[in-house]
Amino acid sequence: MESRLSPRVLWLLSTCCFASMASMRVCDSLLPSFRSTFEVTTGVAAQAISAFALAYGVMQLFFGPLGDRFGKVRVIALATLACTIGNVGAAFSIHLDQMVIARVLSGAAAAGIVPLTMAWIGDTVPYDRRQEILARLLGATVFGMIAGQWLGAFVADMFNWRISFALLAGISLLAGLFVLRESADKPVNGATTGRGFGHRAFDVLSIPWARTVLVVTFIEGALAFSTLSFIPSYLHTAFNLPMSKAGGIVALYGVGGLLYSHCARLLVRRLGESNLTRLGGACLTVSYGGLTLANSWPFAIPACLIAGFGFYALHNTLQTHATQMAPGARGTAVSLFSCFLFFGQSLGVFCAAWFIDRFSAQPVFLVSATGLLLLALTFSVLVSRQQYRLVRT
Repeated sequence: MESRLSPRVLWLLSTCCFASMASMRVCDSLLPSFRSTFEVTTGVAAQAISAFALAYGVMQLFFGPLGDRFGKVRVIALATLACTIGNVGAAFSIHLDQMVIARVLSGAAAAGIVPLTMAWIGDTVPYDRRQEILARLLGATVFGMIAGQWLGAFVADMFNWRISFALLAGISLLAGLFVLRESADKPVNGATTGRGFGHRAFDVLSIPWARTVLVVTFIEGALAFSTLSFIPSYLHTAFNLPMSKAGGIVALYGVGGLLYSHCARLLVRRLGESNLTRLGGACLTVSYGGLTLANSWPFAIPACLIAGFGFYALHNTLQTHATQMAPGARGTAVSLFSCFLFFGQSLGVFCAAWFIDRFSAQPVFLVSATGLLLLALTFSVLVSRQQYRLVRT
């Protein structure tokens, strides 16, 4: 497969991914503000997080086929513009119910951005370079996480939490318009008019390795995000940290992801996918397990940094396999991947919120630490077996 990657289009799509991820993670650091504004508990305020994730997962059922049929770049542009509307709605929310509706709209729109960008990379980049290019895309999504988690909290502390959503709306609007213009200047590549999503999804799910990747992704989403979403509010309540500082510490999770993205090419070549998966699981276990035992907030600084590195070492390997699960229906395959990831996230955040409201956050962190280590070790063995099968065939 010859590379047909356009650096300009990749940069524009990466900007859309930045806005999407910032919208996704902005509420992590705003839960105390929501609790005060809407007069609810932290667990109830977390509906703003789980609503986004649930809508994001459900809409994968639609965006994958749309991207395959009408062109991935065009659909990404329209989805980014729709995300603008959701952020505007969040900025003007008076009641929590209105916030949840706005977050559902944002999540539904954002569902068509990162997964279709991954699928577009799969269409244009050979497999031997794909993890490297996906790691470059990772840089944009991680910057989005940092902006959402830290700048959201900083703006809320300095001004008002509503301004965070207004800024995200402006970024989404500009990014969407530029990508829409780009898609109008180019012919639709890789669009198909074949069978509907049900048949395409069945084709993907009929592949044993695809089912394995999707199940692992679901569990990863449930375990990883059930901890990440509550670290800012945990640091705020347990150690009396201002939310801007708590958000800044958790933003180091994104810095760890950036560190991985810069090292990805070397790590893949030196360690291979199986060992890289084990490394990711070990980092997550040390970080989340350490947060469980920490009796002072400074420990959270290296913990969040190492957790970000570990998560993306594991997750980027899953992403790379997702782009190759079903090359003939790549948009649908990658959409199923994101669907499983965010259904897992939604379930994980929901269960964690219920538990934290009634007990405490530390047991949630401990369960995530243990579960992610077992998951990474299991998946590393499965990756080795899959690679052995491919070599033999």
